[in-house]
Amino acid sequence: MSPEHVSLSVIVPVHGVQGYLRQCLDSILEPGYANLEVIAVDDRSPDGCGAILDEYAERDPRVRVFHLEQNVGLGEARNFGLDQATGEYVWFFDSDDYATEGAVQAILDRLTRTRPDVLIFDYARGYWHGKVQRSVINDLFRTPPPPEVFELSKRPSVLQLMMTAWNKAIRREFLVELGLRFSSGFYEDLNVTYPILMAAERLSLLDRTCYIYRQRRRGAITRTAGKKHFDAFAQYERVFAFMAAHPEAAQYKPLMFDRTIWHLLVILERGDRVTRKDEPAFFHEMSELYRKHIPAGHTPPDEGKLAAKYRLIERDAYSTFARLRRINAQRIAARRKVGAAKRRAVSLGAHLKRRGRALYYRLQRSRPIDPNLAVYAAYWYRGYACNPAAIYEAAQRLAPQIKGVWVVKPGARVPKGIPYVVAGSQECARVLARAKYFVNNVNFPDKVVKRKGTVHLQTQHGTPLKKMGLDQMDHPVGANDMDFRRLIERSDRWDFLISANPLMSEAWDREFPCSYEMLEIGYPRNDRFYRSSPEEVARLRAEIGVPRGKKAILYCPTHRDYLADFRPQFDLAAFMDRLGPDYVLLLRAHYYYKVAEPDWPSGKVIDVSEHPSVEALCLASDALLTDYSSIMFDYANLDDRPIVIFANDWDTYVLTRGVNFDITSFPPGVIATTEDELARAFTTGAAWGDAAVKHRADFRARFCPWDDGQAAERAVRRVFLSEKS
Repeated sequence: MSPEHVSLSVIVPVHGVQGYLRQCLDSILEPGYANLEVIAVDDRSPDGCGAILDEYAERDPRVRVFHLEQNVGLGEARNFGLDQATGEYVWFFDSDDYATEGAVQAILDRLTRTRPDVLIFDYARGYWHGKVQRSVINDLFRTPPPPEVFELSKRPSVLQLMMTAWNKAIRREFLVELGLRFSSGFYEDLNVTYPILMAAERLSLLDRTCYIYRQRRRGAITRTAGKKHFDAFAQYERVFAFMAAHPEAAQYKPLMFDRTIWHLLVILERGDRVTRKDEPAFFHEMSELYRKHIPAGHTPPDEGKLAAKYRLIERDAYSTFARLRRINAQRIAARRKVGAAKRRAVSLGAHLKRRGRALYYRLQRSRPIDPNLAVYAAYWYRGYACNPAAIYEAAQRLAPQIKGVWVVKPGARVPKGIPYVVAGSQECARVLARAKYFVNNVNFPDKVVKRKGTVHLQTQHGTPLKKMGLDQMDHPVGANDMDFRRLIERSDRWDFLISANPLMSEAWDREFPCSYEMLEIGYPRNDRFYRSSPEEVARLRAEIGVPRGKKAILYCPTHRDYLADFRPQFDLAAFMDRLGPDYVLLLRAHYYYKVAEPDWPSGKVIDVSEHPSVEALCLASDALLTDYSSIMFDYANLDDRPIVIFANDWDTYVLTRGVNFDITSFPPGVIATTEDELARAFTTGAAWGDAAVKHRADFRARFCPWDDGQAAERAVRRVFLSEKS
């Protein structure tokens, strides 16, 4: 990069965005830009954001992290970051958004070439369901295109742009000289972004999408209805005060006035910001602002409905405004009702066929919820297993008044004494309709209706090394035509979601953006590792058939979305021959696959694919051999047993499925990429060597921080007994 390039400070306030923060920082920190700094302000984030920031600062000197002692809010956090910045330009960046590829270079190039007071660049809204929609900047400026540098008077329509700070790079001295600071409360951008446009002598527009404004399903504070939206009035008063104090800005008052009324109407009419109870007061304040700041000789915009609204605002006629809005809503609803009736008529035949099967379930849903009934399920009704089984056992001990019933598919094996119903039966319909508690490690089917007053606990079934949920939209092979809207609708039923480590918490926040409570308690299924005894291990080895005196390697390959059938990733017979007579391999194929008739050497490979408990297999083994299976995160709790990763097709797996972190750069033990390396990991003892032990300890510290043998108890106390720690 040439030395004449300007320097840029990117100010990133951070609070409650652990699922999105890495993408944000990675998008800014393009390599090679020494004149770039990131001022990360940890606004006392309640999640793992602080640790993530420290991790980035440790490996990239361009990142400067400041941890605030108390939460001050977005505006004050931006002000704090501005005070620390050293760059010629500042860019205020929201920590749940991200820059497009090449954006930093494009912004630096334009700043260097034009040296404006304010550079405005385009952005796109990135929706949770995958749609990306560019903004209106290109519509406002392409006809005709502006020069690279211009004054606001030459293009006053700039004031119609999004009023946010994040799509602008601002000359720092210019901002400081104006004495502008972000305000507290909602809409804190307004009293900075509008004044800088009015005061700037040099504006520049970069007709390029540089910023992705993430449209989250949950978490955006402006989507929360309440009194805070009244903050908009004080923010706009500051803008009008700036115009009064700066004569050069007065010429923009008519346009600014129309923009203000437009925005206040958006806040009022969105339906998710101002409550119906507060609407009259909001309308009254809007009317007062209207009468106070209406420019002399102003005429309303020449648009029928908008002009009528202006007249009502001027008269403070809320009752008429509300009545007309209600009439319009009724008209729209009537049109929709006619359309719905037509669609119902078309689908009536199919509905009648389903009606008989669903009638009993609907009738049972009309009966009271049983407060002492809990439904458990695992792996799409495959049987008694995983985290739900551990929670069931803890609930039997800690909340015996709650009867637990398992739903299993026909033919599933259920341990003696465990109550169960068969999926599809009337008894199954009854418990699904009447139970208060639902515990599963996958989603219940769509037909299961979440009744008001019921409680759903989602445990998941592994740490997500691979992409899950909405993240799969970028990996169509792994997504396999998944209906993401339906997936999120199913996930909306969750009241609680278990996390076993910070990586899980980050991933779940991003991949399943629903309104659940995250239980950062460890993994219940791993509790067994902390309670096991040598006698139990000996019994399990004998039951499985591990010969006395031999080392048992548990081989657990993961599912590969690009393979239809199970095939080991290496020659099992050759591998076992190289290991010699002291080893036996326990083969655990992924449950998505059906293992064909084995052709591996008798006595050296034991097929344990149908064993009901993977936790038992872990205890019975001496070492784990896997590729990208989440079992490595569980097995790491067994601190005396090595883990070997066979990553022969890592690049293909990353491309087809996507991953949340690079296992090859932070392994739980030995990494092998060829069959020769794999065999030597065991024959040379490297799997048990000092380097592998250190890798495993570091891995365990990062990914098993909350596992201690009490996770199931913590789940029961929070979910069934409503206890809060």
